Amino acid sequence: MPFLMSARKNKVRLTPDQFRHWKHKSITFLGMSGIGKTYISNILRSSDWFHYSGDYRIGTRYMNEPILDNIKSQAMQVPFLQDLLRSDSIYISNNITVDHLKPLSTFLGKLGDPAKGGLTLKDFKRRLQLHHEAEVAAMMDVPEFMKKAKDLYGFNHFINDAGGSVCELENEAVLETLSQHTLMVYIQASEENKEILLQRAIDSPKPLYYREAFLDEQLSHYMAEKQIDYVALIDPDDFVRWVFPKLFSSRIPRYESIASQYAYTIKTEELYQVSSESDFLNLIEKAIDRTTLEAS
Repeated sequence: MPFLMSARKNKVRLTPDQFRHWKHKSITFLGMSGIGKTYISNILRSSDWFHYSGDYRIGTRYMNEPILDNIKSQAMQVPFLQDLLRSDSIYISNNITVDHLKPLSTFLGKLGDPAKGGLTLKDFKRRLQLHHEAEVAAMMDVPEFMKKAKDLYGFNHFINDAGGSVCELENEAVLETLSQHTLMVYIQASEENKEILLQRAIDSPKPLYYREAFLDEQLSHYMAEKQIDYVALIDPDDFVRWVFPKLFSSRIPRYESIASQYAYTIKTEELYQVSSESDFLNLIEKAIDRTTLEAS
């Protein structure tokens, strides 16, 4: 669509009628992990939409080998499995799925005490860099998969379920590519949803992606506050619990900045009212109308 291809560093402008008559709709969801991107993608997946998961692409295409090497390195520490692997008697595969991304999360890991499953700072940063490069590549693959979704699989519409760390990439080419080929939609968390996500991080701390500058700054603050002299003394889960609110707060202005230039914004309380494709399409038209009014 011409109005998408010309959207460079400016908010995409179109009317609800243009969106309604867009024959092959393509949308990129932006927002924090756990905010509802995959929830709505799963609804659309049953209504002639191809669901492209950025995290799935990362795990299966760009980080499959590092993920498997990490698993094998753990298995090689068990004498029984070591013998079987060395003799090619068994093999290990990556069974990552769109709905089950744990192999990718496990590879990313957590910083801290190796006795508690933590990684050294050097290895953790290496994995962050691999993830960064893979995420950039996965987002740059979107145009190719849009074509494949329509020409090969026969889907009329395309949804790009981007990872929660897209705002951290600091890569203009990614934003330009996504804005030129898809309608970008930012899912803005309500205060209630923010509290839910924060509590979830406390209850079940999971591996997270950090920009290196952010990590260095927050790690310094954490170690000073906790009076810890060495990274190897850090409790991995405690660091994740401590840093997540700060990461969350740092990402919001990044997403808001992207949204102000490239995307339409919908709110989580609106998104959670969606139960069908028609509900979703009406919500996007509402967001387009709202943006037009705000700009006038």
